[in-house]
Amino acid sequence: MNILDEIIAQKYKEVAERKDLYPVKLLEKSLYFETPCVSLEHYLLRPDKSGIIAEIKRKSPSKGDINPYVSVERTSIGYMQAGASALSILTDTNYFGGKNEDLMTARKFNYCPILRKDFMVDEYQVVEAKSIGADAILLIAAALESARLKELAAFSSTLGLEVLLEVHSLEELQESMNEYVTVVGVNNRNLKTFKTDVGLSFELAKHIPAGVTKISESGLSQPQTLVDLQEAGYNGFLIGESFMTSSRPERAAAAFIKELRALQVKKETVA
Repeated sequence: MNILDEIIAQKYKEVAERKDLYPVKLLEKSLYFETPCVSLEHYLLRPDKSGIIAEIKRKSPSKGDINPYVSVERTSIGYMQAGASALSILTDTNYFGGKNEDLMTARKFNYCPILRKDFMVDEYQVVEAKSIGADAILLIAAALESARLKELAAFSSTLGLEVLLEVHSLEELQESMNEYVTVVGVNNRNLKTFKTDVGLSFELAKHIPAGVTKISESGLSQPQTLVDLQEAGYNGFLIGESFMTSSRPERAAAAFIKELRALQVKKETVA
């Protein structure tokens, strides 16, 4: 059993437990449940933003502790002030050190799209995402059969939640793409081996259907890489560890985005 299989098996157990503790009827009474979602796709395409989905992640199975005592309030506000387009909040506890309260804290202090970054396997988690203030959810092709993924995507749309479909191969892209997906993310990190190769994003760029917002995920540590990916057709970039390894992730994000914008201006001037 690889780490992804282990996480998914654990997630089914968690969902069963949470259904008993927090029934759907209770989740639907949340203040956020009737609040309209903020469009992730729209913010990724805004010219005044960087296209970066800045992530808050305390630890990971491959790296161990990254920033276990991060301030979600300070970091999330700082990310948005730095020019990020959206936030990604890990809510998995066992493997990533996150919790639902982290997303609720980010929601309290920010008006922007928030992606619930977790391993979604059940409609209950989609309802839960809406109840804690998320605007979009992640559906991982490697973790779900294509028919099941489509069911979850369709259900998400009924709640107004956008779907970020995460793929790691052409086969996953072709099998999992459906009409409810508005954003496709190419994860440069193989979730089964943890090997990272940004070249994968360049390889798959031309295969993502026209009109679908494209983002690249993982292994993005240099602003120049983002400039190159934009030229290849990418609209957004999910960045976590490059920021989170700093004691002040929001400052790392601000410096990164400043350099990115300088490179973009330079490129436009040359053109």
